[in-house]
Amino acid sequence: MNRISVFDIFKIGIGPSSSHTMGPWRAAQRFLGEIDIARVKAVRVDLYGSLAKTGKGHGTDLAVLLGLNGDDPVTIPVPAVQTNIADINASKKINLGGQIMLPFDPETDIVFHFDQTLPYHANGLVFTAFYHNDNGESHTYYSVGGGFVVKEGEEDDASEVTLPHPIDLGKDLEHWCLHAGKAVWEVVWQNELMWRTPEKIKSDLMHIWDVMKQCIYIGCHTDGELPGGLNVTRRAKGMSERLMKGRPYANVDEFIRQISRGGHSFQDTLKWVSCFALAVNEENAAFSRVVTAPTNGAAGVIPAVLMYHVCFGENFREDDIVKFMLTAGEMGSLFKKGATISAAMGGCQAEIGVSSAMAAAALTECCGGTYAQAMMAAEIAMEHHLGLTCDPIGGLVQVPCIERNTMGAIKAITACQIALESDPSKAKVSLDAVIRTMKETAHDMNSKYKETSDGGLAINISVNLAEC
Repeated sequence: MNRISVFDIFKIGIGPSSSHTMGPWRAAQRFLGEIDIARVKAVRVDLYGSLAKTGKGHGTDLAVLLGLNGDDPVTIPVPAVQTNIADINASKKINLGGQIMLPFDPETDIVFHFDQTLPYHANGLVFTAFYHNDNGESHTYYSVGGGFVVKEGEEDDASEVTLPHPIDLGKDLEHWCLHAGKAVWEVVWQNELMWRTPEKIKSDLMHIWDVMKQCIYIGCHTDGELPGGLNVTRRAKGMSERLMKGRPYANVDEFIRQISRGGHSFQDTLKWVSCFALAVNEENAAFSRVVTAPTNGAAGVIPAVLMYHVCFGENFREDDIVKFMLTAGEMGSLFKKGATISAAMGGCQAEIGVSSAMAAAALTECCGGTYAQAMMAAEIAMEHHLGLTCDPIGGLVQVPCIERNTMGAIKAITACQIALESDPSKAKVSLDAVIRTMKETAHDMNSKYKETSDGGLAINISVNLAEC
């Protein structure tokens, strides 16, 4: 298989969806690199399958606009997301690739094919460039989950390198850990050296953590209602204020120190973990900057569990952040290779379930668990997410998506604690078995429960009566 870096799993970008926002945005950027921009007189975008059915709620149309406009999800200022979209809608023009102004009406030049799905994947889109000489070219892409994009005819967009410890299955990871006498994160570190220097690995991972904790901090200090029409009220700020009880702080690091010094009762700790997850996914729903982990819809689980360890872990050390990220990233890679991280293909088990498994394994390693216990924790977390449907009300990544991140985080912590108290040699279910089962479950799941908003809560709860 193609090799996947931890930095392919963790991507910095804009919410609310990795498959419906980040992927189409990156596809638009790829399209620009494959056409002759100077010859273009017009462009059109056709959205198919899940990208059409829940595209409006997930911001797919906005993502392709920004991608075609030459904006990048990593560097665009968050306020510019809305202002640039407003400018395009008002002027009916787009600055293609940041190079030439072209007429573009989002209402007619982005076409939603609600009743058609392309053969390779549920998230398909076609970009067409019309040239001045009446010729043109079309390119088809698939957003396959977690911000990964595959062009029609390609196998995958992950890089091909020769790794010292190639891993496609859980048993491969187990082999290398046993053979080298190393923890999961140490094996992954050796692989990552094929892409980056030691200094670069650490600095880039710490940057990802910085984006995550800033997202938590901003989410804990922003109130109001989320966009999209459901009128969902943000809750993280109120929870944070009640839990902080007036203790002073001026920035995110002081915020963390005050949480660490505060009450550590089970009830308070549980509330903080939920608060962290809510904060991230409320920001995600508001088209703010998050880290895909491994998706945007599940972006709150990893930050919440890592922040839990930072604030409440008895033996926390700064190096744990690197260990956590490397372990979590490898677990995400295993699920991507062996099953899917796309809710449009596998339901929410592919998002919240995978993120919970990633966090469970990572926390276990940071708490002193063995590689076998870390893999056991990942298995436990996923085992209890199998069959979880994706049924967003109104096609928005809000209800039930935001709360599901709190559940995924708590399950990850519970799975870690169970694994730490268990003998993995006596486990009845292996990590590979649960990944294989997840893939089979995804295959058997009715399509209406795969991010289409055609079933479940999406049709049984009136948009006007949605709980918030």
